[in-house]
Amino acid sequence: MNQSGVRIAGVGHHVPKGILTNADLERMLDTSDEWITTRTGMKERHVATVDVPTSDIALVAARNAIASAGIEAKDLDCVIVATVTPDYQFPATACIVGAKLGIPGVPAFDISIACSGFIYGLTVASSLVRTGVFKRVLLIGAEELSRIINYDDRSTAILFGDGAGAVVIESSEHDSFLSSELGADGSNPKNLYVEVGGTAAGPISAEDIATKRNKVVMNGREVFRFAVTKMIEATNIALERANVAPRDVTWLIPHQANRRIIDAAAKHLDMPPERVVINIDRYGNTSAASIPIALSETVAAGKLKDGDVILFVGFGGGLSWGAVAWRWNGDVKAAFSTNGKAG
Repeated sequence: MNQSGVRIAGVGHHVPKGILTNADLERMLDTSDEWITTRTGMKERHVATVDVPTSDIALVAARNAIASAGIEAKDLDCVIVATVTPDYQFPATACIVGAKLGIPGVPAFDISIACSGFIYGLTVASSLVRTGVFKRVLLIGAEELSRIINYDDRSTAILFGDGAGAVVIESSEHDSFLSSELGADGSNPKNLYVEVGGTAAGPISAEDIATKRNKVVMNGREVFRFAVTKMIEATNIALERANVAPRDVTWLIPHQANRRIIDAAAKHLDMPPERVVINIDRYGNTSAASIPIALSETVAAGKLKDGDVILFVGFGGGLSWGAVAWRWNGDVKAAFSTNGKAG
């Protein structure tokens, strides 16, 4: 196989039209807008209706990215979906999205590494294109975390939202992929996990549902400490591998988990606020969807220029972490929606 370069040819995102604000949470929980904003930077999150599966919001983002790239679905060689809220335990949600795009038969698979999903997916998809396995890959980060959140638990109920972001990755004469650093440590999965529903704790029972053991549990203090440490470590390694100095990074596009974590990463890079992409106030934490949504919005705002160096960095369940250094290549138009058929 001949190794070639890779570029992002199209971007798109979609968020459901339903919105859960801090004021709404004040009525549901012992919390306040000030408490939430101070600790997280969040003001509102989008929430899908119960009749809309993850594949549907992924589909809208996918169609937007395909339109952005100026291609048709039949031009895709592979579909990858990063999600921890799949339509079913199996088959992979990517298979369903491929069929809904009208391209059954095209290879498709999911990546389940929580909030690190897009970082992992970008590395995998780029590798598949750079080594000549595929010419064009559709990568989607899509989550409906509202389905697995315990809205009686103040520590997690305020954090998460629904949404999807997508990119079309294609072969290119010039290589945009500069480097990546990925890692995972499953020594303490209970720091961020859903207890039941897998093979470790057995199938979900009526008692589990009543006690909400089928919802997200998080050790917030430990995850915060871990996130700051690993994001900085991954950043250092990725930049060193790319032979890029922190001062040469044009844009920091981090996972949108917590404003304080983002600020810590930006401070480490000595990045001015105007070069750090933050939309956590409007979407909350959308897990694997957060970085591609932020990228799509940055493109839509016309901020990315040819040759800009982007650092994508994040962390998530696993616990997992990663960073990708990327050089922007080409004139890409964004497509997005908040009121499409899904949501």
